[in-house]
Amino acid sequence: MAESNLTEASNKKLAAGLLAIFLGSLGVHKFVLGYNTAGLIMLLVTVLTCGVAGFVMGVIGIIEGIIYLTKTPQEFELTYLQNSKEWF
Repeated sequence: MAESNLTEASNKKLAAGLLAIFLGSLGVHKFVLGYNTAGLIMLLVTVLTCGVAGFVMGVIGIIEGIIYLTKTPQEFELTYLQNSKEWF
């Protein structure tokens, strides 16, 4: 893999991981990774339930954030940028 790809993957990994942990219930991390449908689902579930289901979406976000941050840049790029794995 080219160095620029790894740098981009590393930057996206950090951004998506931190956003997932802190704003996971809104699905912002999904939009950063280009998963607009998944991000919209998380956002709408939180908004349409007036935040009641936001707790569940927040837990999902925290789990995904931890998963993102524990992967190496190579694993992250292969799994989430090349293979487009949207959930967990």
